[in-house]
Amino acid sequence: MDAGFTTEQEEIRRTLRELLHKRCGAQEARAAVDRPQGYDAGLWATLSEQLGLPGLALPERYGGAGCSATELALAGEETGRVLAPSPLLATAVLAAPLVLATGTEAQRAELLPRIADGTLTAALAAPAAGLALTGDNGGDWAGGGRAGGVQARRVQGGGADGEGGGWRLYGEIEHVLDGHSAGTLLVAAHTGGFARSRTLVFLVPGDADGLVRVRQTALDATRPLARLQLRNVGAELLGDESADGLGALARLGDFAAAFLACEAVGAADRVLERTVEYVKQREQFGRAIGSFQAVKHRLADVYVQVQAARSAAYYAAWATVHGERVGGLALAQGLEALRAAAGEAIQLHGGIGFTWEHDVQLYFKRAAGDELLFGPVHRLRAHAADAARLFETAGRPEVTV
Repeated sequence: MDAGFTTEQEEIRRTLRELLHKRCGAQEARAAVDRPQGYDAGLWATLSEQLGLPGLALPERYGGAGCSATELALAGEETGRVLAPSPLLATAVLAAPLVLATGTEAQRAELLPRIADGTLTAALAAPAAGLALTGDNGGDWAGGGRAGGVQARRVQGGGADGEGGGWRLYGEIEHVLDGHSAGTLLVAAHTGGFARSRTLVFLVPGDADGLVRVRQTALDATRPLARLQLRNVGAELLGDESADGLGALARLGDFAAAFLACEAVGAADRVLERTVEYVKQREQFGRAIGSFQAVKHRLADVYVQVQAARSAAYYAAWATVHGERVGGLALAQGLEALRAAAGEAIQLHGGIGFTWEHDVQLYFKRAAGDELLFGPVHRLRAHAADAARLFETAGRPEVTV
């Protein structure tokens, strides 16, 4: 692995940071989350048209920039620094790679160019367990289905519009990122009944008959969530019936974890910067609190934690296109670093640190919200240990002392 950034990667990071610094300050972000869609459509259009961000990791034949998933993950560090409310995670990280990996050529040609130019947003309606970041639905982590409560039923002579042969979906799923506003939904559903159930992914238009979408109150307001109810909704199968739905979701999950790890590192780095700036200004006993050794030690510990998380996130971003699956472990380290940085920031900002008016609480909520959606941290680590077979003793030579 080459630890240095390419010229192209540096340019993407620099340009994106400059744009977000101008267009996505604290006040703009707070105003954006109060809009019905939960983000600033003007900023999203700028990110799409000027930077081509949603199509960064899509092939050029579909209107994308032709970069790899690594560049998109590194871009996540910059969006994480400002907690940018945008459909980037739902559209470009969760939905677009799944269409590219499992969709038919006609489906790719129909959806990906519109995703790349920002005119179409998409959302993945699948529980976090389906992304396999914390293991399968068994053992001491059993409970809930890998595809939620959504069932798919084949309709003889009835297609997505009720004519010609297709599928109908029914059920409910919660905590769908940007599910209330996305133009297209990718819904993971059980097929074949409970005895021989398997998971497939289906395409559902955002305005489909029988689809009810309700925006939910989220701990992290910069991550809008929705509850979807599907009442005999017509759907189109993504790809064909031979597709391995759970396998595709698991592969997607590793890339999503790498992206989220980079986001968490960007957020942790920014909240640490703000805390260092503040302790240089706030005075107690006639001197800046940043001059006290105890405060220096606390911030030094956070700095070390953030730098370790950054190394893990960068490696995960590189590994995601080289066949290594380390995203979950990097995400655990990133979320832990962000929680530590935000927690210390709240403490060291004193009386203003825990108030609604100050921005530090937004970073703490990002750490807690991501852990609720994609964690928890101890399960991410446990799954990585199981995958590496760290605690298996069969076949090892017995050591006696």
